[in-house]
Amino acid sequence: SSVAAAIRQAVHSIDKNLPVTDVESFPDALGKSISQERFRTFLLGSFSILALVLAAVGVFGVISYSASQRKQEIGVRMALGAQPRDVLHLILGQGAKLALLGVGAGLVFALLLTRLIASLLYSVSATDPLTFGVVIIVLLGVAMAACYIPARRAMRVDPMIALRWQ
Repeated sequence: SSVAAAIRQAVHSIDKNLPVTDVESFPDALGKSISQERFRTFLLGSFSILALVLAAVGVFGVISYSASQRKQEIGVRMALGAQPRDVLHLILGQGAKLALLGVGAGLVFALLLTRLIASLLYSVSATDPLTFGVVIIVLLGVAMAACYIPARRAMRVDPMIALRWQ
């Protein structure tokens, strides 16, 4: 570049024997110095998103299977006067219990692994309450979203068809 050429010329005007190598701009030098951390952060972020998707699929599968197994019970409840919103609350409550158990276990493991986590973090502590709070809210939100589809299906159970299955 023209800046590198100007630097070489200025150094050679003082002393022709001084070598001028590896001249680069500050942004380029900074980019090279943090490239490994940037890649590690990208990798951890990618795996985190993948884990979140897998967790959502797992919660969806478990709640969907559970709701299909409880079709007769839901039909009886609706025949006895339960409203669709009651069924929605029943299924979402079941998912919330599972999600809270998972979040609790994850919180315990995260607190146990703070030394490892601390070495990967910049300008935030390994036990930052805001970060933990946001992660918990996101995980519970994803779990409730994953439970919503099976809950909507369960709300549409026809009591007469469910009762005939017995």
